[in-house]
Amino acid sequence: MTSGRLTTPWVHFKDSFSSVVLRCGPSFTEYDSLVPLSDVAVNHLIHLPHFRAWRIHGPPPDYSATPLPLTFPPLEELTLGQDAVRRWLSLFGRLEDGVSTAQGTPLSKTKELLEVLNIEDSLIPIIDASSVSPIQRFQNLVHLNVEVYCHDEDDEGQCIFKLDNDNVTEIAMALNRLEFLLLGRACSKNTCATTVSCLFPISVHCVKLEKLEIHFNTTNIVDDFKNILEDPRSNSRARSQGARLHVWMFIECHSTSMSPVLKP
Repeated sequence: MTSGRLTTPWVHFKDSFSSVVLRCGPSFTEYDSLVPLSDVAVNHLIHLPHFRAWRIHGPPPDYSATPLPLTFPPLEELTLGQDAVRRWLSLFGRLEDGVSTAQGTPLSKTKELLEVLNIEDSLIPIIDASSVSPIQRFQNLVHLNVEVYCHDEDDEGQCIFKLDNDNVTEIAMALNRLEFLLLGRACSKNTCATTVSCLFPISVHCVKLEKLEIHFNTTNIVDDFKNILEDPRSNSRARSQGARLHVWMFIECHSTSMSPVLKP
């Protein structure tokens, strides 16, 4: 068995799915898990030498009373679903900052090979300033997709995207191989902290970028554009680095008082 896609979402199948995973041998390469697995099954996957693609919908094992794994699979694609996100990102930090050998840290192979990271939709804030550092570790990412839709558990339209312009700039600086950067669509309540000002550092650092979806506040979009165009530092850096930005951009404007024309 080299790959598996298990789509039944019910938690009561946890033991059955875990049993299947434990029978997978070293040649197993990919797994799409929509139910939580037992800690033993997750640890089994972590130690598979040719494991390349993993979709996770459950938390990592609790290593508070047991040693952290000394290895992590050489993943090329990783999808973290809903409640799995924060705890897995935290575990990556512990693996990277923990035991180091002549071959590097337990996360070294994943850092080298991971090209696709998907963070799936959730009804709670799943990415904030504390998430930036763990994501920055994977500097060879080509595709970063953070699904963001403005709704909460009560469907009141609260924004769950907690990054600001500085956070987005840090991501762009660290992940300069990105070709696809997908950070959600329009903010339904215009309450998020990101603005169009973050587009310039993205254009400077992510020169291979082909598609950008960005979740930002449009309340002061005209003034924000003017500030970018009038900032001499921005103009100087753009000329010196030949910055270009090719984007597929979703903008939903909530204000009707915007000027129709903005000239450089």
